[in-house]
Amino acid sequence: MKIYLGKIQKIISKNIEFFLLFTLITFAVLSTQIYNLNKEKTVRNFITLTNNIYFQKSLEHIFNNLKPKYQTINHLVSSGENFNNILRRYNVSDKEIKKINTTLSKVQNSNRLKVNQVIKFTVDQSKDKKIIYLLYPISKTKKIEITRNLNEDYFENKEIITNLKKRIVFTEGIITNSLYKSAENLKIPINLIVEFARIYGFQVDFQRDIRKNDSFQIMYEVFEDENGKIFESGNIIFADLFLRDQSNALYYFKDKKDGGHYDVNGKSIKKALMKTPINGARLSSSFGMRKHPIDGFTKMHRGTDFAAPKGTPIMASGDGVIIRAKWCGGGGNCIKIKHNSTYSTVYAHMSKFANGMKVGRRVKQGQVIGYVGSTGKSTGPHLHYEVIENGKKINSQTLKLPSGKILKDKNRKIFEVERIKIDVLKSELIVGLK
Repeated sequence: MKIYLGKIQKIISKNIEFFLLFTLITFAVLSTQIYNLNKEKTVRNFITLTNNIYFQKSLEHIFNNLKPKYQTINHLVSSGENFNNILRRYNVSDKEIKKINTTLSKVQNSNRLKVNQVIKFTVDQSKDKKIIYLLYPISKTKKIEITRNLNEDYFENKEIITNLKKRIVFTEGIITNSLYKSAENLKIPINLIVEFARIYGFQVDFQRDIRKNDSFQIMYEVFEDENGKIFESGNIIFADLFLRDQSNALYYFKDKKDGGHYDVNGKSIKKALMKTPINGARLSSSFGMRKHPIDGFTKMHRGTDFAAPKGTPIMASGDGVIIRAKWCGGGGNCIKIKHNSTYSTVYAHMSKFANGMKVGRRVKQGQVIGYVGSTGKSTGPHLHYEVIENGKKINSQTLKLPSGKILKDKNRKIFEVERIKIDVLKSELIVGLK
């Protein structure tokens, strides 16, 4: 036996490398087999676990808690959007939308949304996508708040009104480029810049009459909340445009019948037609014979062209009714307004019309009817403006218009008192600024 073992040891010692390799291979094969058996068992156990209904519910609960249960959305209303489509955009069901509309219809029509209003609402992100809270804007100061009663699953609504305080603002500036740009740099609200141009548009040609370093003053109303946030602006109660150091002061007179802006003598600035229906423009082509920039031949230019940046507001030069609002061939997008039995005006090459401008619409003097563009036969953004008198196109810049009415009797006395009060308030505000 000892001899036999000795022989084996000699064989192993002579072939030690082969023996170690064989042992290593055998160990590897056995280890792999054992691992595979354990792996199959582990996979079977895992599949059994994942198919377990209690395990699935536990995972669902865990993942649901990883993201917020409620999502709050502040949606800025764009042109063409309506209330129902906005909610559908956030996967709110039609059934839920119908419930909201039923509640909202008790106090407000949901289809009266305006561009740039903000709808705020909170959605439960569970399977049913329920609305928990919704704030619907009616105006800058009034909103409808809708809250879900979670216990009985119905909506409650209430009206929220922001109390505003009126404040008078006084601002003055130097015109370095255009009135529009200079006023905009002083953070004067755009609607008040347009109104300022409107009230002076009856007597001032903004291209010819205004020079560099002329100046202006404006005193206007703003309405703000208790935190000083301005919600809206009111009337221009005083304005002055200094042209070559000559004052052109105007005062606001509040009256149901004779309300408007008057000069120091109680004379209304309102005339039949504004001299220029656009602010901050440059007279680029006057009335008369000229070589057409596109057609190339000389012909009569029966209007006045005002060059201005695309999008500059265009105003109705007088009260009247729109009798054309469409594509006018070489005139591009154009509007024609009939003011009375004598005068009509035409506004051409608009980039677009203002909202609601259509045939039959009655417009007020100074109301924005469209925006400067370069549609039709045009080499650049400008307004082509025509004045038609008794069917004949005339030069708007040489048109002599009747002056406005003058306050008399009781209203004149009231105006004089109000004018003095405004002058005193203006002085106090100026002192306060220094």
